[in-house]
Amino acid sequence: MKLVCSQSDLSQTLAAVSRAVASRPTHPILANVLLEADPADNTLSITAFDLNLGIRSTCDVQVEEGGRTTLPARLLNDIVSRLPNAELTFEQDDPEQPATLSCLAGTFQIRGTSADDFPALPEVEGEVVELPVEGLLQGIGATLFAASSDETKQVLTGVHVKAIATGLEFAATDGHRLATVLVEDEAEDGATTGDAELEFTMPARALREVERVLSNRADTTLKLQFDRAQVVAELPQCTISSRLLDGQYPNYRQLMPTQFERVVTVERKALTAALERAAVFAEQKNNILKFSLSTDAQTLSISAEAPDVGGGNEALPIQYSGEDLEIAFNVKYLLDALKVIDAADVRLSLNGQTQPAVLEPLSDIPLRYLIMPVQLRSA
Repeated sequence: MKLVCSQSDLSQTLAAVSRAVASRPTHPILANVLLEADPADNTLSITAFDLNLGIRSTCDVQVEEGGRTTLPARLLNDIVSRLPNAELTFEQDDPEQPATLSCLAGTFQIRGTSADDFPALPEVEGEVVELPVEGLLQGIGATLFAASSDETKQVLTGVHVKAIATGLEFAATDGHRLATVLVEDEAEDGATTGDAELEFTMPARALREVERVLSNRADTTLKLQFDRAQVVAELPQCTISSRLLDGQYPNYRQLMPTQFERVVTVERKALTAALERAAVFAEQKNNILKFSLSTDAQTLSISAEAPDVGGGNEALPIQYSGEDLEIAFNVKYLLDALKVIDAADVRLSLNGQTQPAVLEPLSDIPLRYLIMPVQLRSA
């Protein structure tokens, strides 16, 4: 195996797959990356796979002799990233011998393991769906934060993706909050993603890596293929494979209220700033703050108290319909939602002190965020 490539291309390719390298490998070879040089099209493919998440990225090189090998991922990345941006030569005469990486800065030898021991990425047989990367990123960004971190509720530790007649619906919940968004999409031929029977729940960790890899490719499309256990996303020069979460995802549509007794409209930036100030005190006591809604004054009073430290109270002008209400929320849940909303104003729809509230942007984006209130002691 012998090839010539640029340091920058090799470094970027290694960085693209690095998040799929096992941090605590169950087998030593999972700490390695698989390198495959193809003389037919002068490419080098690098694969990392921790048995749950796999990423394969390809770069253009000059292959003088094809071959396969595996090398320690961290060591290889640390060396390549520190080399000057110049031409590199990679060579390995025998898989049992160390690989040699040479450039103007010097020569480095790295001992690896036979490629035959590296596990293959899962093969998926199923319908292939083409999706716009921009829409997928929008869906991930609007819901991923609401996924659970409790591994005992495994199916809730991911984002549920479902094709419906008008596009793709994304949903995530941890039992205390629920984020849903519809990403409308129509292909050039008029067929929508809803034409495909697409429905799966993908782990949050895998989606974070998908988001990272796709962030600079928002103007392209990807091919998505899945079965009951795995999903594979293919881009030019990049393939991402992930296991899917087992279990029946909750019927989140039934959880979302459709009728409300009280509706608040408020400027998003003003609400966010007020919540961030109140959070300074709320963080001292379980992140809980209180909303007081006044019909006559058309104000929202936000208060937080931490008896050993102090407290704060401020009022915001709002448009409010409904009777006066005092209700408490976890401030972190509110701020998490406001950070992914890109609209000048937001609407908060409520019923009573113990019933779920729904936050949504006053825009064309069909994003809805359900949050369960916290029981007030005085109630």
